[in-house]
Amino acid sequence: MDARFVGIDVSKDRLDVHVLPTNETFAVARNGEGLVALNERLAGLGVTTVAVEASGGFETVVAASLAGAGLPVVVVNPAQVRGFAQALGKRAKSDPIDAGVIARFVEATRPEIRPLPDEQTQALGDLVARRRQIIQMIVAEQNREERATIKRVKRSIQRLVLALEKELAELNQDIDDMVRGSPAWRRNEDLLRSVPGVGPIIARTLLSEMPELGTLDRREVAALAGLAPWTRQSGKWKGKSFIGGGRSSVRTVLFTGALAAARFNPPLRTFYEKLRDAGKPKMVATIAVARKLLTILNAIIRDQKPWKPA
Repeated sequence: MDARFVGIDVSKDRLDVHVLPTNETFAVARNGEGLVALNERLAGLGVTTVAVEASGGFETVVAASLAGAGLPVVVVNPAQVRGFAQALGKRAKSDPIDAGVIARFVEATRPEIRPLPDEQTQALGDLVARRRQIIQMIVAEQNREERATIKRVKRSIQRLVLALEKELAELNQDIDDMVRGSPAWRRNEDLLRSVPGVGPIIARTLLSEMPELGTLDRREVAALAGLAPWTRQSGKWKGKSFIGGGRSSVRTVLFTGALAAARFNPPLRTFYEKLRDAGKPKMVATIAVARKLLTILNAIIRDQKPWKPA
């Protein structure tokens, strides 16, 4: 039987579906009845992969429903899908066309199927993401206060910052209660925080946004965080290496952790200093420390053993 790949374009009210290689297309409502009908229809096709494009949160319930029905679902990056469409020369854009492009993208790339976060992990991820948003709003308001020249505006900003800081404190408490209330999470957080340079924010971001930690090898986990370098070269010309893609929120907290580890974690400080002595720029050396830190954290969760320097 030929491998069957399914692309699903998610919008607010409906789901457009494209099945390859039969080119079968149909649409269902994005509600309980529509999801049940979709699961039943796809279950009878013997599909290889069902791809859902990330769409600002609309895809979460859809992916969870498909996974709950035992279907091999993967959430794909919309930027990658759009780049693939441009490579195919498809400039037209509509929901049915997008579903077909998604199906062709997953047929060509064969992304790895990974288990979706369970409900509790998703809830923790939502709290951590909201905390990140609140911090961004506080920083934005503080920057506005520095530029404000009218006292009335300054007082308004200060009141809003106080309210945001109160909300941030409550979110921190909610996150703490959730993590410390789960024996498995509590143990993994303690294991991660045993590494100098890793605090509660890094540990909880990894627990919520990288549940695969401990199940991947060092190359896979670096790629998942967007810390695996990729090069640009053609013939004799060779450009600089770059990092990117992956989970930007994880990469951001690891970069922060690398800055601390390069100062307070003796083995990683030595690693950083060797790179600097070899002429590597500060940014390159710090990214290398972040990648090494992630490798260490991955091994700690895999082995369930706390940090032991050398």
